[in-house]
Amino acid sequence: MADQTTSSIVVDAAPHEVMAVIADFPAYPAWAKGVTTAKVLSELPDGRAEQVFFTLDVSPIKDEYTLSYVWSGDDEVTWTLVEGKMLRALDGAYVLADRGDGTTDVTYRLALDVSIPLIGMLKRKGEKILIDTALKGLKKRVESLV
Repeated sequence: MADQTTSSIVVDAAPHEVMAVIADFPAYPAWAKGVTTAKVLSELPDGRAEQVFFTLDVSPIKDEYTLSYVWSGDDEVTWTLVEGKMLRALDGAYVLADRGDGTTDVTYRLALDVSIPLIGMLKRKGEKILIDTALKGLKKRVESLV
């Protein structure tokens, strides 16, 4: 992964409960800010998504793109961009760590590149906003379901 932005949050749920929400792509428009469409295009033999098509509308990024996912049990999922219109790269991961008290540390890593020129500092700020929004949305969604 290229230069990336990383952030973490504690979610009041077990790792498998957090991963279940992460893996439920059709529900993303209900909690992931800016995601208007999340459609599973192909699945792995275990039923988890292999490729997912997204429509995103978070100013200044409005795009349609497909991500490819690699799952490591209930501890980690990584993704890479297969194709996008505005996005040239979108690599990321959710890494979950059981805190042993019924809560989970969720770390989100993200590196993106867009086809329009952006100063590195602005790109990092955009990544940070996307990560913070995603983590807070994930926390709220998971904790509302458990």
